[in-house]
Amino acid sequence: MSAGRIVEVRAFAPAHVTGVFRPSMAARDPRGRGSIGAGVVLELGVFARARLAAGGARRVQLSSDLPGPLPISEEVARRLFSRHAGSLSVHLTHQVPIGQGFGSSAAGAAATALATAALVGRPSSEALAVAHLADLFGEGGLGGVASIYKGGGIEFRLRPGIPPWGRVVHRASDDPLIVGIVGGPIPSPAILRSPRWRERIDRASRDLPELLRRPDPERFFDSSERFTDRVGLASDPLRRVIRALRRRGAHAAQAMFGRCFFARPPDRRSHDAIVRWLTVARVPAIEVRPARSGARLLAAGASHPTG
Repeated sequence: MSAGRIVEVRAFAPAHVTGVFRPSMAARDPRGRGSIGAGVVLELGVFARARLAAGGARRVQLSSDLPGPLPISEEVARRLFSRHAGSLSVHLTHQVPIGQGFGSSAAGAAATALATAALVGRPSSEALAVAHLADLFGEGGLGGVASIYKGGGIEFRLRPGIPPWGRVVHRASDDPLIVGIVGGPIPSPAILRSPRWRERIDRASRDLPELLRRPDPERFFDSSERFTDRVGLASDPLRRVIRALRRRGAHAAQAMFGRCFFARPPDRRSHDAIVRWLTVARVPAIEVRPARSGARLLAAGASHPTG
C-alpha cells in the first residue's frame, strides 16, 4: 500500500445471551479454556470500522459510540497490528449495552479482530485466537468469542475454548426473543473470581452434560430456566419480571451475567399478552431474532486518497 492512502474494512459480530454454562479453565493452553454451555446468538451486535493509514510510526487508536475505555477490543487491535507500520484506527458501534449479559465484549473483540486481521493480511484463525484470549484474560467472558464466531441460532459449547480445542455446534432458530433490562450492569469478573459463586454455578449446571449430549433448542430453554432459578443471581425486580413472563406462557430466563431477561413466547397470543404487560409495567424490552450467521466481514479493500 502506498503512503498517503487509507484502506478501510468493516466487520460485524453478533451479540449473544448465555442461558446456562459452567466454567472450564483446566486446559494448559488458554485457547482450550473458557466454558461449556449454551446460549442464543442474536441478530444485533457490534460493528467495527478499521482504517489503516500507511506511513509513519506505528499508532493504534480505538474509539466507540459508548463512553469509557474498551480495553479488550483495544488489546485485540494492538496485538494484531504489532508487526505493522502506519496508523490503525478502529471505531466500534454497539447495538447492545455493555455489562448486561449480551456478550458485548466478545462481539467487540471479534469484530475488531476480523476487521484488523483483514487489513493487515493475517488469517481469520489468528484473529479468532487473539479475540478469545483478549476476552478471556481481560475478564470479559468465558466463551463468548467461540459462541459467535462461526454461526448463529442457538449455540451449544460442547468443549471449552476455540477450535480445534473447543467445539461449538449451532442449531438454527427463527423464533423471536423478547429481551429486556431490569436494573444496572453486573460486574461479571467479581462473580467469576468468587469461590462461593463458582460453587453455586457448578451446582446449578448439574444437568448441563445431559443437555450437551443431546443439544436441542427446546431443551435449551428448559435448562436455562432451571439454571436461572438454581443459581439465584437475579435481583428481586428481575425475578418478578421473569415470573410474570412465565405466567403468561413464555420460557423466560436471565442472561448470564446481566440484569437482563430473554423470553420466548410459544405463540402469538402469549406474545401479545407479554408485550402488553411489559408496556403497562414499563419494563424496557425489544424483540430480536436469533442470528442466521456468525461474525463476518462486511466490506474489504476499499481505498481512497487521504487528501
